[in-house]
Amino acid sequence: MEKAIPMYKAKAYSAASATSPFVSTTITRRDPSEHDVQIEILFCGICHSDLHQARNEWSGLMPTVYPCVPGHEIVGRVTKVGSAVTRFRPGDLAGVGCLVDSDGTCPECKAGLEQFCPNMTLTYNFPDKHIGGVTYGGYSDSIVVNQRFVLSIPSNLNLAGTAPLLCAGITTYSPMRHWGVTKGKKVGVVGLGGLGHMGVKFAHLLGAHTVVFTTSPSKKDDAFRLGADEVVISRNADEMAKHVGSFDFILDAVAVEHDVNAYINLLRRDGNLTMVGAPEKPLPVSVFGLLFARRSFSGSLIGGIAETQEMLDFCGKHNITSDVEVIPIQKLNEAYERLAKSDVKYRFSIDMASLKSE
Repeated sequence: MEKAIPMYKAKAYSAASATSPFVSTTITRRDPSEHDVQIEILFCGICHSDLHQARNEWSGLMPTVYPCVPGHEIVGRVTKVGSAVTRFRPGDLAGVGCLVDSDGTCPECKAGLEQFCPNMTLTYNFPDKHIGGVTYGGYSDSIVVNQRFVLSIPSNLNLAGTAPLLCAGITTYSPMRHWGVTKGKKVGVVGLGGLGHMGVKFAHLLGAHTVVFTTSPSKKDDAFRLGADEVVISRNADEMAKHVGSFDFILDAVAVEHDVNAYINLLRRDGNLTMVGAPEKPLPVSVFGLLFARRSFSGSLIGGIAETQEMLDFCGKHNITSDVEVIPIQKLNEAYERLAKSDVKYRFSIDMASLKSE
């Protein structure tokens, strides 16, 4: 007979259905085993994918299992470690992103690309191989994760603004590193939201000439504040025409239907456009726009654990974090309504100390 896994109760906020509001609840977590790290969660960012998942808007791809506890932008303090843990001690600042496990043996894992592991475990709404049911995310007072998926947080960073780096940060940093964004390159960022604003910061700090594309003239000042060298109002055909064939790399962070060909035409020979926004419907792509300048069109998904740590260290070196609006967890439902209307600059970060009053 298998030995029962010791468990404990944790406070959390969960949704009971696609149309239910978030309410205070209690969930079950496993006690740390020999390779685990237990973290008291201090801040948790709200990602747009949390909204999609909580409302079961990805039912065809990743059906939501209820009750659902989202949250994969987690920053906290280590409270307990297993006997085999060597990288963390109680009191350390630590982070957890979108992944909490992978098989560790496949070619993707061996290449440091755990985000593409066919047997990865996502931080929430994924089968929990330890205690059954599904994994629960960071809208909670604590979490227990294998040390391989726990990240060190630079001590100089603002913790509320650091939480979104675990998703929005690495999602924009990884493709820029992959496609060689460096000094002397011309880089475009399409869409100035939760992802796009981090893309602007990274492109600027990596030394690129950074151009922001937005449909909103009101975002111009913010784009310059974040590090843009130029701002193009994408609905202005003349402004767009000035940049045809000139970009080395374009990061497209728009998650709704839009004309991606207009941006592909702005790439120089061998330029690349990478999608990190995830429109629900397929985007029509003109192959001729790719053929005539050997341009490429690709996508990117977060990053591996080593690269995520590299990104955090880069942020620590340059003292940059996400621009956040800090909220108590009691305002979670209001934040979701605002997020659905893009009414946030640029990410919500939940102060989990507010959960103690529940």
